[in-house]
Amino acid sequence: MQRTLLRLALASLIGFTTAAAAQAAPNWPQYRGPSASGLDDSVALPTKWNITTGENIRWETPIPGLAHSSPIVWGDRVFVATAVKPGKSDLKVGLYGDIDSVNEDEAHQWRLLALDKATGKIIWNTLAYEGVPKVKRHTKSSHCNSTPATDGQHIVAIFGSEGLFCFDMAGKLVWKKDLGPMDAGYFDVPSAQWGFASSPVIHDGKVVVLCDVQKGSFLATFDLTDGHELWRTRRKDVPTWGTPAVVTAAGRTQIVVNGWHHSGGYDFATGKELWRLDGGGDIPVPTPIFADGLIFLTSAHGKVRPMRAIRPEASGDITPADAGSTNAAIAWAYARQGDYMQTPLAVGGSLYGCLDLGILTCFDTKTGEIRYSERLSKSGEGFTSSPVSDGRHLYFASELGNVYVVPTTGEFSIIAKNKMEETVMSTPAISDGMLLYRTREKLVAIGKK
Repeated sequence: MQRTLLRLALASLIGFTTAAAAQAAPNWPQYRGPSASGLDDSVALPTKWNITTGENIRWETPIPGLAHSSPIVWGDRVFVATAVKPGKSDLKVGLYGDIDSVNEDEAHQWRLLALDKATGKIIWNTLAYEGVPKVKRHTKSSHCNSTPATDGQHIVAIFGSEGLFCFDMAGKLVWKKDLGPMDAGYFDVPSAQWGFASSPVIHDGKVVVLCDVQKGSFLATFDLTDGHELWRTRRKDVPTWGTPAVVTAAGRTQIVVNGWHHSGGYDFATGKELWRLDGGGDIPVPTPIFADGLIFLTSAHGKVRPMRAIRPEASGDITPADAGSTNAAIAWAYARQGDYMQTPLAVGGSLYGCLDLGILTCFDTKTGEIRYSERLSKSGEGFTSSPVSDGRHLYFASELGNVYVVPTTGEFSIIAKNKMEETVMSTPAISDGMLLYRTREKLVAIGKK
């Protein structure tokens, strides 16, 4: 008992000084918030709510269409992207291995919406593009998976093969770029098209875009004000679905990307490769994160699903003899402790990674020591939405819409299980003590009343 209380006390002291979100994060400007950390420790979030009775529900707003794009927040506005077609789109969730694509010949409308954060009222609804999708999607995917990003003056969004779009804060289109066909799917069966998902990142007045697709993959930056291309670096890997991460450490700023044959770091200013890493899961989905002085990479599917901690000063080819080995650039690694769909989260000196089967593993960020590995659910639920945290608790949403709340003490327990009453595929946002979940048909604001 005394040991548990001590760990709780220590967690309360160090839990708010982790990773890139060490300070309060009033805005949630991109996928997973500041630096893709998934963390905003400025205000405690509710651990329990009830959609049916309205307990700790601030508002619910219907959102048209089908999209797995996450909400973002700037000031008093919440922004969300979607793809709308006539009728309701089919969505097949759950744990299954089908590589099937959905062929939809109807015209879709790709839209960006702004909502009032206090009330959920839709302020504007801008049509960005209309047409028949240029590529197919997976049965569990959508035609709008990428999350927008904002700097408070511009909002950028990737609508897959339909292009890269930039809007002002009133929803007016400023510029757009044709990125070519974003054909992301199973590398072993190229006809299996699954849908594009990498999100744009804004840093230092530039838009960072990762396009790992079947043919013509690249990493590029564009000027935020007018969209002109600054540099483009070709990549040769299988299709990936992770978002690039900008990491400033070890005296340099680099863009870190996840991959199978080519994870790596690139110089932010020039696009020059700084380091590379071969091997891992052959369907890379999670986004790299930076916390406690280390870059964390994970991927799954195939023979291995590694979890690795990379030193930011890495240089050259850092590929080890096998997926579980370390070297001068790899601080610690496990060959089969990684994640498939979810991006990990670091808080309070612990790294939390959840497999799509719902197995949650807690690592020590510095040493890689496994503190626990436990199941969130024993009912066979799938987990795609990545976790977020208020520094005190972690929130894991299953595809069936069950949100499991776990403490950040490094000891496993489930404090609460909350039902969203709809499927949940997108990662939530946090702002001013509110948890913003996008469900199958709504955006829901959860917060103490």
